Amino acid sequence: MAREITGFSNPLVKRVRSLREKKHRKAEGLFLAEGLRILTEAREEGVLPEMLFHAGSTHPLALELIDAIEDAGGDVIETTPDILSKISGKDNAQAVVGVYRDRLTPLNKLDRSTADIWIVAQSLRDPGNLGTILRTGDAVGAGGLILIDDCVDPFSVESVRASMGALFTQSITQARWGEFMHWLREGPGELIGTSLKATQDYQEPRYASPSFLLVGNEAQGLPESYEAECDQLVKMPMLGKADSLNAAVATAVMAYELLNQKRQRG
Repeated sequence: MAREITGFSNPLVKRVRSLREKKHRKAEGLFLAEGLRILTEAREEGVLPEMLFHAGSTHPLALELIDAIEDAGGDVIETTPDILSKISGKDNAQAVVGVYRDRLTPLNKLDRSTADIWIVAQSLRDPGNLGTILRTGDAVGAGGLILIDDCVDPFSVESVRASMGALFTQSITQARWGEFMHWLREGPGELIGTSLKATQDYQEPRYASPSFLLVGNEAQGLPESYEAECDQLVKMPMLGKADSLNAAVATAVMAYELLNQKRQRG
């Protein structure tokens, strides 16, 4: 149902604005996504927001999105650019902001047989890295991203923005290390970690499917006890003065090696 809100003090504006904070996202099970591109990609994946805020957009894709939300019984709210900025926290807010139900998949509901590649991130801290890793997962046809231990919130405005819509194409799961390892060893799957201490070049092994690519914290890398549980521990050559790659870049290099091996196998 379409309606109009023009007052900053409106209770719904305050409620939606509060979703910029993790405690409110967790309490409500909702998160924000902004921008016509991201919301359109979500719609193409069959995911519609429960609420849509827009500032009178007449773009054809926005009109299609509005029609789809109204047909599904969602709320469409026309408001001002200033209120959109207040909601999103950006001075130059996008033309549309959607409020979505969170998309966490419980570990025991994850179907490892649906993809050859899965990405596992441990104690990842940077929302930009998380979003980029989601985009990489989408690009290589990964099944999803499993977040281990205390990672940055995948549903923060910054993470969602950095994912450029990949948040809606990838399963997202959160688990503790012990829980994940118990689940992993109950079925097929090879755990692949990268480490500066590894002696094996990343292109040497023939990786099995499904492959679970494990990436560590940006500053500390993987704990030694986690490395010890990997089926393959490899390193990428570093020919310059830098001793390591950015976590998201390293993930992309490894993910494409896994994809290329899969392509070579036909």
